[in-house]
Amino acid sequence: MFFRYPDDPFDRLWESDTLKKANYLVDVAAGTRKVSTKMPIAVNRDEMPPEKVMQTAVVGTNGSLTYRLNLDGFPGDGWAFTYLAEIEDLLPQESRKFRLVLPGNSDLSKAIVNIQENAQGKYRLYEPGYTNISLPFVLSFRFGRTSDSTKGPLLNAMEINKYLEINNGSPDGDVINNVVYLNPLADWAKEGGDPCLPVPWSWVQCNSDERPRITKISLSDKNLTGNIPSDLTKLSGLVELWLDGNSLTGSIPDFSGCPNLEIIHLENNQLTGQLPSYLGDLPNLRELHVQNNMLSGTVPSGLLNKNIELNYSGNINLHEGGGRAKKKSMIIGLSVGAAVLLIALIAAWIFMQRGKKKHSDQDKLQGALAVQKVVSGLSDATAEGAHYFTYSDIIEATKNFEKKIGSGGFGVVYYGKTKDDKEIAVKVLTSNSYQGKREFVNEVTLLSRIHHRNLVQFLGCCQEEGKSMLVYEYMHSGTLKEHLYGPLIQGRNTNWIQRLEIAEDAAKGIEYLHTGCVPAIIHRDLKTSNILLDKQMRAKVSDFGLSKIAADGASHVSSIVRGTVGYLDPEYYISQQLTDKSDVYSFGVILLELMSGQEAISNENFGINCRNIVQWAKLHIESGDIQGIIDPILGDEYDIQSMWKIAEKALMCVQAHGHMRPSISEVLKEVQDAISIEREAKATREGVSDDMSRTSAHSSLNTDMGGGADNFLSLGDSMARPTAR
Repeated sequence: MFFRYPDDPFDRLWESDTLKKANYLVDVAAGTRKVSTKMPIAVNRDEMPPEKVMQTAVVGTNGSLTYRLNLDGFPGDGWAFTYLAEIEDLLPQESRKFRLVLPGNSDLSKAIVNIQENAQGKYRLYEPGYTNISLPFVLSFRFGRTSDSTKGPLLNAMEINKYLEINNGSPDGDVINNVVYLNPLADWAKEGGDPCLPVPWSWVQCNSDERPRITKISLSDKNLTGNIPSDLTKLSGLVELWLDGNSLTGSIPDFSGCPNLEIIHLENNQLTGQLPSYLGDLPNLRELHVQNNMLSGTVPSGLLNKNIELNYSGNINLHEGGGRAKKKSMIIGLSVGAAVLLIALIAAWIFMQRGKKKHSDQDKLQGALAVQKVVSGLSDATAEGAHYFTYSDIIEATKNFEKKIGSGGFGVVYYGKTKDDKEIAVKVLTSNSYQGKREFVNEVTLLSRIHHRNLVQFLGCCQEEGKSMLVYEYMHSGTLKEHLYGPLIQGRNTNWIQRLEIAEDAAKGIEYLHTGCVPAIIHRDLKTSNILLDKQMRAKVSDFGLSKIAADGASHVSSIVRGTVGYLDPEYYISQQLTDKSDVYSFGVILLELMSGQEAISNENFGINCRNIVQWAKLHIESGDIQGIIDPILGDEYDIQSMWKIAEKALMCVQAHGHMRPSISEVLKEVQDAISIEREAKATREGVSDDMSRTSAHSSLNTDMGGGADNFLSLGDSMARPTAR
């Protein structure tokens, strides 16, 4: 049995030593003892073993640990790492030193292991590596206690890798290169080389065959244009295809040559033509999303009769086919009855309205929802203070959905302007955004009672013509993400104090959700693309489509895991217990992005062995190299003390365990303190600039140092103990 861990940046498969016989892994053998700890382990090494792996170890109580490993794929050349961390509290007179004995190889570097000395303390990783060694099919070795050691050898984990000679790349290489032409200037299209080897491109996944085949393509929201390349149909190993949220045109090509396809997402594009009948014949298909395109014709009966997750809403000219004649009379009867009931309800509603002197927006929404309640089974929930937009209002404001300004997993956002020249953003929700209309009404009710200057204002909703739409105020300066990185950054550069003020605004919005709402609300999808900026560059938090309400006094909410990779709280991922500290983790990632100008996940920007901003920033901050992560765009227009304050608080936010993270209110205070430091430093700099002729070399030195040496020496004391991400 193998285990995988969400904080493992390389997604390795780890095998438990408790599941093997005694002569294979020694944990179950005589003379061994298993030890564990809940203390965080400092894992600031390139190999980054998961923290849970390092929190357990086996100890040789008789002075030795003997292993006999069957190595699949060997003999051959490779390299190995033994992961060691002292997790027992040794007395001052106690020591743990041991020697690696590898039969047939007596000349090993790092043969003597002293964990305390090499790791410079307990709860810290030491990883003696043995590279470029020839390993047999069966590897036998032993850790033996040295004569000057009082404790037996200890091993937390080990990793063995084999060198592979790449003679032939993936047979899918030529095919996938045609996808690059859909957007050749994008960063993801410039990775080059073989798509699977030595490591897969960031937007593909491959299997482990000797000549690996592509199994997944992930190009959601990548601004793709043109037709879907027909060569994709040659990827016989393809299992998942994600091309949603782009501007793809033309028809859906014939994927019948991809029998392994299980998931197809083509929603929120501009695809035309019919929904191909071959899709119903794909033997493994279990999920098909084509909503919000311009498809026409009828849905093939093979799809309708198939037990799959199917979504084709938002295609006005696409309808269900026949094959349901037996139920025709019942449908007609129900339709006539529903029509009579609907007319009676509308008449009664109009009569009631005539008796009122004021026709408020709230009444209009309640009335519309009341009609839908009887016809569609809605609840009594109503949205207080929200404006109900008719479908014709939406069509007129958006000029028939002319200008698309954003898209995501929950729908497409369009720009609009009402009759009174108020600019709005209309989010047309995908039909799978909610479990049903009841959930939509509940969401409207939730949104309508949230009012804060740092939350995007909810203006109203519409639920007509088979569409559910939410209407928000329009934010002129776009998303924080667009101002930090990406193709739109030109001319949008922000200075450090602006970034701090954006962080302050966002923290105030989240603080209101956590402490100002009763019951509290957990956002659970905080990210830079959900922080919007107005004309004055003031920030507001958006997108509560993923929000969760916490019951009064509850410490957590049980929830199916949702969120965005790179921002997702690993503790929430494992336990499925959502807390307000899950938002704090995401906010910590955003702070690191504000400091560095780097995105949360990247296969290019953090080095060959590092893929996410958390582990990359930790390596620099914990070693005192904060300059290594500061965005070059900021130049030297910042005070290093404010930068350190944010760095320390960001690392506390991304602690592995929620109880070790601060509250959002505590984070807000630190951000405000950093702003005060920055403003004072700016005033000092401007004062020095105005009177440069009287500035001595001595005072210039003091300004440069700024007490930095003392602050640096105290950094280790002020930071929480680091953990592996």
